[in-house]
Amino acid sequence: MIYKVIMWAIGGFLLLFLAFPLLVLINVSFTELNYLSFPGKGFTLKWYKALFEDISYLDSFLYSFKLSGTATLFAILIGIPASYGLARNNFKGKGIVMNLISSPLLLPQIFLGLALLQFFYYFTNSPQNFYTLVLGHIIIILPYIVRTCVNSFVGISPYIEEAGRDLGAGPWKTFFFVTLPLMKSSIIAGTLFSFAVSWINVEVTIFLTSADQMALPVKMFNYVQYNIDPMIAAVSAVTIYIAFILILIIDMLVGIENIASK
Repeated sequence: MIYKVIMWAIGGFLLLFLAFPLLVLINVSFTELNYLSFPGKGFTLKWYKALFEDISYLDSFLYSFKLSGTATLFAILIGIPASYGLARNNFKGKGIVMNLISSPLLLPQIFLGLALLQFFYYFTNSPQNFYTLVLGHIIIILPYIVRTCVNSFVGISPYIEEAGRDLGAGPWKTFFFVTLPLMKSSIIAGTLFSFAVSWINVEVTIFLTSADQMALPVKMFNYVQYNIDPMIAAVSAVTIYIAFILILIIDMLVGIENIASK
């Protein structure tokens, strides 16, 4: 009994420790002061009002949704077949391929962003545009899709797929109606991580973004260079609210415990 109480106490403390910065941020976003200070004084929505009246921030939100959504979609379309091939086949150099796919996780993001800028500069006339930015984000988020899905494919017995083919389903039909449904939680987990990583990325984005289309993390980075006021806390708080809503939707669809077990 005492052991359980101690474990619950430790777990509660760690949860509070992790959530405390977010609570501080949300508290500051409602302050009446014109500067960042914790705890905030009073309660006002003026910083949220200022945020939604700033068209440049709204454009950055929409641009980041478009960027992260597009990059995640293409990463899924590339990553799932690649994961299936890596999980179901043993070939010479398989380890090298896996290491190459995972290399963006090991490289400093700022070096990767600079390298991509140089690469696109030599092969395109305009290295800083939406398409090069999407390609850059696909590179940095693809490892999350592949690593998650490879482990899931390995955990699915090939005999299940053979049973589907024995019942008359072709390879494609077996893949889409037998294999993929068994991977639903893994695909959602990989998608969630990929979208989040793409959404918050600054290092690669700041090198490949154009001046007329600025993603939200770069917009926030530029803003705090010249302004330190609670509106930046309001922007961050809105991002937290969106993430919380997405988590609730995912929990209703598949259950967070299913994703956590993958």
